[in-house]
Amino acid sequence: MTEYILLGLVVIAALYAIMTYNKLVSGRNSVENAWRQIDVQLKRRIDLIPNLVETVKGFMAHEKAVLTEVTEARARAASAGSRSEAIESNNLLSNATANLLAVMENYPDIKSQGNVRNLTEELTTTENKVAFARQHYNDVATEQNNQVQQFPSNIFANIFKFKMEDLWELDDVTRNYLQDAPTVSF
Repeated sequence: MTEYILLGLVVIAALYAIMTYNKLVSGRNSVENAWRQIDVQLKRRIDLIPNLVETVKGFMAHEKAVLTEVTEARARAASAGSRSEAIESNNLLSNATANLLAVMENYPDIKSQGNVRNLTEELTTTENKVAFARQHYNDVATEQNNQVQQFPSNIFANIFKFKMEDLWELDDVTRNYLQDAPTVSF
């Protein structure tokens, strides 16, 4: 009888280990999929920016610093290697793009151009998609990080070398920009 109880405990432990491992693998795959969704939107944004810059370049000749900032931020984002580099460089690109759009508000001739208006709308839509994809990524990465850290799944995570996933956090520049955003009162 003792052998059956012992065998039952071993089977239960083995099943738990298998289920925990599979959940960790599923979580890692979900994080990777969420990152790929962000990657698609970032690529789309990177492709849109040169068109916008070229379109407004003639109107904003004396705003060369803004255009250069956007172009350099785009190049850095396009060449990012690791996930953490991509997060950092795309935060810079978001700031540069927001700055460009803010400067464009000072030029009614630019805003009246249909091509610019279409590109701006497309870029804004893409920014919204990036924000949604980042939120989804952070949700699945947090869920995976919980599995990697919580007992007893952390034991299996350590054995099978599962690692913590990077979260996409706002950089200091973006955080300050959002904190200093103008308030509207009626």
